[in-house]
Amino acid sequence: MTKEELLDEFRACGALMEGHFRLSSGRHSRIYFQAARVLMDPKRAERLARALAQKLPPTLRANISFVVAPALGGLVIGHELARALNKPSMFVERRGAGGFALRRGFSLPRGAGLLLAEDVVTTGKSLRETASLLRQLGGKVLGAAALLDRSDGDAALDMELHVLARLAAESFAAEALPPDLRQMPVEAPGSRHLHAGGPV
Repeated sequence: MTKEELLDEFRACGALMEGHFRLSSGRHSRIYFQAARVLMDPKRAERLARALAQKLPPTLRANISFVVAPALGGLVIGHELARALNKPSMFVERRGAGGFALRRGFSLPRGAGLLLAEDVVTTGKSLRETASLLRQLGGKVLGAAALLDRSDGDAALDMELHVLARLAAESFAAEALPPDLRQMPVEAPGSRHLHAGGPV
């Protein structure tokens, strides 16, 4: 799947939004990729996950024991990617301000090979936090996979990231907004704000 084909999937369901958005990272942008919308159609979600699975090197695929996603953003693509790879799926979730936890009866065998799954990567914070927790629990993080890397490869990750597309989507610190964004109301559609008590 090419970058344009992926963007067409987002456009087809209104998941590529324009305006003034506060991203989960805290940065601001003129565009927002609402992956929940692009994944709400099970057939599209399956198609995108299969395309993403095909991007993974055979040696990586052979060593995956579990696909693990950070909630909420990675839940759907993590489950669909696990289905495409015929592997079990788990997720981590936030405990308020205490970071991620593995709950709901999930457990990791020591040394289990883990593929992390995310929908859209901006700074990579959720993937870094997920990887840190899983390593503490004895898992072996083999890499990560996402539909879209909107950092165009600049996300600070300590693992290899496999994506359907990379895109240089401009973003700004809150104290350095351009004039047009300063004049527009801000939306915060990312799931991390749900846990922080912020707008949705």
